[in-house]
Amino acid sequence: MGTKFNAAPIPKHATVCTIETALSEMDLLADPLLNKGTAFTESERDEFRLHGLLPPNVMTIEEQVSRRLEALRALPTDLDRYVMLRELQDSNETLFFALLTHNLEEMLPVIYTPTVGAGCQRFSHLYRKPRGLFLSIPHKDQIRQILSNPRFDNVEAIVVTDGERILGLGDQGAGGMGIPIGKLALYSGCGGLHPATTLPITLDVGTDNQERLADPLYVGWRHARVRGEEYDAFIDEFVNAVKERWPHVLLQWEDFAKNNASRLLERYRDELCSFNDDVQGTAAVATGTLLAAINVTGLPLKEQRVVVLGAGSAGCGIASLIQSSMVEAGLTPDEAASRFYVVGRNGLMIEGTTDLDKLEPFQRRFVQKTSSVDGWKLEQAGQISLFDVMKNAHPTVLIGVSGQAGAFSEKIVREMARHTEHPVIFPLSNPTANSEARPQDLVEWTEGRVVIGTGSPFPPIDRNGRPFKVDQTNNSYIFPGVGLAAIALKIPRVTDALFMAAAKALAQLSPARLDPQANLLPPVSDLRRAARAVALSVGLQALADGLIQDLTPCEIAARIDEKVWEPRYPTMHLGR
Repeated sequence: MGTKFNAAPIPKHATVCTIETALSEMDLLADPLLNKGTAFTESERDEFRLHGLLPPNVMTIEEQVSRRLEALRALPTDLDRYVMLRELQDSNETLFFALLTHNLEEMLPVIYTPTVGAGCQRFSHLYRKPRGLFLSIPHKDQIRQILSNPRFDNVEAIVVTDGERILGLGDQGAGGMGIPIGKLALYSGCGGLHPATTLPITLDVGTDNQERLADPLYVGWRHARVRGEEYDAFIDEFVNAVKERWPHVLLQWEDFAKNNASRLLERYRDELCSFNDDVQGTAAVATGTLLAAINVTGLPLKEQRVVVLGAGSAGCGIASLIQSSMVEAGLTPDEAASRFYVVGRNGLMIEGTTDLDKLEPFQRRFVQKTSSVDGWKLEQAGQISLFDVMKNAHPTVLIGVSGQAGAFSEKIVREMARHTEHPVIFPLSNPTANSEARPQDLVEWTEGRVVIGTGSPFPPIDRNGRPFKVDQTNNSYIFPGVGLAAIALKIPRVTDALFMAAAKALAQLSPARLDPQANLLPPVSDLRRAARAVALSVGLQALADGLIQDLTPCEIAARIDEKVWEPRYPTMHLGR
C-alpha cells in the first residue's frame, strides 16, 4: 500500500498540506513519515479507524514536544538520550524534527557529535529498526534492484560512508551508519530538507576492527575490509547506479579514510553533484571562523601564519581553502602556500626529510622548502616537531585535525602565546575525548588572550571572571546550506568556489563583526538561519560562475525558501 499526495509530493514551507494515504489503523501508526501519534484529530481517528489504538485525548505537536523533552531530560546519559531520539525518529519523524528544530542547541550534541561516536561504536547493540540502506559487497550485483524500490522515488540527498574513519574513532564497519543518519537529521533540522527526500547509505566493504568482528551481535559483513581494485569497482558500481536512479541527486561522501576521501572526491565530483564534508565542509567552517577571528585579532589574513596538525585530507583541505582566501587577499599562490606549516605523524612536512613519493597529491602542495627552516633551533635532530614550529615559525593560527587528545600541550601553547598577541587556536578533532586541547586550559595558558573554536561542544569558559560560550566550529554551519542550495537550484557540480562562498557567508554572520568581545559564530540555535544565508551565498556564486542560469537573485532566494520544510503535521484523508 503506498502513499498518495494531493498537492505536492513533499510539503512546502509554511503551507497547510493535505495528504491522502491508503494506510490505516496500525499500518498508519507504524509509518514514521505519516504517524502523528496523539495528534491525530477526531475526524482523522474516525476515518483511519484509530479509536482505541490511541489514548482519547487529542494533543498538539507543541504538547507532544513538551512531553518528549521532559522524558529526554530525565534520562541519565547522553547515550540514553541518543537512543530515545533515534527511536522517536523511527516512529514519528515530524515530532522528532519539531523537537530538534526548536531545541537545536540542546539536541545537537546528542544526535551528532560527540554522542554519535558512541552510537556508532554501540550500533550493533542498539540496532532496532531499518533506516537507510546497507549495500554490501556480497550483494553488489543487486544494487540497482535495491535502489529501485518506489519508496525512494523522492530522494534528493544521500549521505554515504564506508565506515572506515568514523570521527576520531577509526574503523567502525557497518556501525558507521550512525554518521549518515545523523548528518541527514541535520540536513532536515538545519537545512529544511524534507526527511522523505533523504537517504543514508553505508557501503559495507568489511572491517578491520577486530573488536567488531569478534562481537557476536555485529550486524555487518564479517570480512576483512576489501581494498584495491575490488573496492574501486564496488564504488564505481554504486555511483553509476545512483546516477541512473537519481540524475540530479546530491551525494555527500562522509568519513572515508585519508587514502580514499580525496581520491574518490576527485574521481566523481564532476560526474554528479557531490562533495566530501570532511574535506570541503571542514575547510569552509574553519576558513569562515578564521575570517571571523580577524575581527578580534586585527591581523589581516595575508599576514597570518598557519600551523595545521594533521596532514590528512581534512587538514590539507583546510589549508587549501585558507590559501585560496589569502590569494584573494593579494598574495601569490606560492606566497600563500609558504605561510602554512603542516605537521603530520613524522613532524613538519618538508623537503629532504619527507618522502614525497608517499604523499598524496593534495599533501604535496604544503611541503615546506628546506630554505624556510634554515637557522631553526630544534629540540632534537631528525624531525621538526610541533613545538619546533611554534618556537621558530611564530604562527598566529593553530588548527588541529589530528584526533590526538591533548596534542596542544601547555608547553606548545605557551610557546605560541609568547610570540602572538592573540593566538587563534582551533582544536577541531572530535568526539570531545579526541580534542587536541580543552578550551579552559587554552585560556589559562595564554593569560586569556586566545581566540578559540572547537570541533566538539564544551562548557562555557571563564573569561574576565564571566562565563563565555565556546564557539563550536562545526560543519553543521556549512553543509546543510550548501546542500539546500544544490538541491533547490539543481546545481550540477559543487565547486571549491561554492565552499568559499559558504565560508564568507558564515563570516558575515559573525557577532564579532560588530563587537570584538562577542562570539566568532552565531549561536547553534540559529543554525537554520545560517543555513539559509549560506544557501543564498552559494546560489549567487553558482549564478556568477555559470553553474546555473536564467535566475535572478530574487528567484534564487524564492526557490531556496520554497524548499525549506517546517515540521508540522498535515491534514490527512483516506485514499484508495
